[in-house]
Amino acid sequence: MTHPSTFDVVVVGGGPSGATAANDLAHLGYRVLLLDRAGRIKPCGGAIPPRLIAEFDIPDELLVARISSARMVSPTGREVDMPIDGGFVGMVDRDVFDEWLRERAAHAGAERRTGTFKEFRRDQDGVAMIVYESRDADGASQTLSIRANAVIGADGALSAVGRQCIPGAEDIRYVFAYHEIVRSPEQGQIPFDGTRCDVIYRGKLSPDFYSWIFPHGATTSIGTGSACKGFSLRGSVSELRQTLGLDQAATVRREGAPIPLEPLKRWDNGRDVVLAGDAAGVVAPASGEGIYYAMACGRFVAEAVHQFLLTGDARQLKRARKRFMRLHGGVFWILKLMQRYWYINDSRRERFVAICRDRDVQQLTWDAYMNKALVRARPLSHVRIFFKNIAHLTGLARAT
Repeated sequence: MTHPSTFDVVVVGGGPSGATAANDLAHLGYRVLLLDRAGRIKPCGGAIPPRLIAEFDIPDELLVARISSARMVSPTGREVDMPIDGGFVGMVDRDVFDEWLRERAAHAGAERRTGTFKEFRRDQDGVAMIVYESRDADGASQTLSIRANAVIGADGALSAVGRQCIPGAEDIRYVFAYHEIVRSPEQGQIPFDGTRCDVIYRGKLSPDFYSWIFPHGATTSIGTGSACKGFSLRGSVSELRQTLGLDQAATVRREGAPIPLEPLKRWDNGRDVVLAGDAAGVVAPASGEGIYYAMACGRFVAEAVHQFLLTGDARQLKRARKRFMRLHGGVFWILKLMQRYWYINDSRRERFVAICRDRDVQQLTWDAYMNKALVRARPLSHVRIFFKNIAHLTGLARAT
């Protein structure tokens, strides 16, 4: 073990949440270390809303596609198109996008190191100590340690930092997601639209979640998710590719990872460690969307750590979760109820897609997605949607 140096903050995990937190804290003048594993790309549809682009200053060159509509596909094959009126959803490639965020943090002053977190310890004076494994160019491993006045665990849904430091973190519930990145077909070769995302609700392809086709310009993400043990995600994606005529498309890479289902009840250890991003469970239920929420979480965590370092009051770390849930907890609660009810079987999925034909539903869905908030500006629309949902829930409305 080499003699450890001390940083103000060590961020474990260089995805959107960790990189955002590192960038913000480095801009505030703190000595920040960003520790990330090499070669890890999270399976992700890569959709980012306009609010993210504006709020986090994302340059246009990172957008590989602009999506102008979504298509919902029911278990029986009924299709519902949901155009985005006057807007778009940006698509990014996570390998490029995440690296750009890490480099931005480095330009702000954060030090980058490549390594795998192994253990959380405390030095003799009680200061947190992160033990990690690093490999040199020849593949030889070395165990190193660093000290930190504050630690941010942004190392994914199965966070090793969380499991070692945060009570209850090991109980996180998750969906396992898997996708294959393929070369996009030429327009007109098959029924494929490079400006549209397809979301497929079919129990055969996912018994409790959904499958997707998300275009990324030159490539396309084809994937599915499920929390059911023993369900073949690879088999599902293979079948979906065959159905779409994409089975002959060149496969660029395959990726899988757990996606959390709900935020953890607790994000901090009450002393000097706090979680962010997937490690904190901030992925939207029902949709599985996580990039915006991860980056918003990373920013709140950075602000909480900043206040903790200024005051020495560990209670400041709790502010991150309180702020996040105050802004987004309502949306997460509604989406959780939607997933629990509508995703339970194909009969309900059929009705869910039928509801999506409604223009009020479409308008409010896109408004909420673009603005990342519950839309209260159209009370009559909410009333109409309420009664339409009651009709579908009770079976008074037909799934046509």
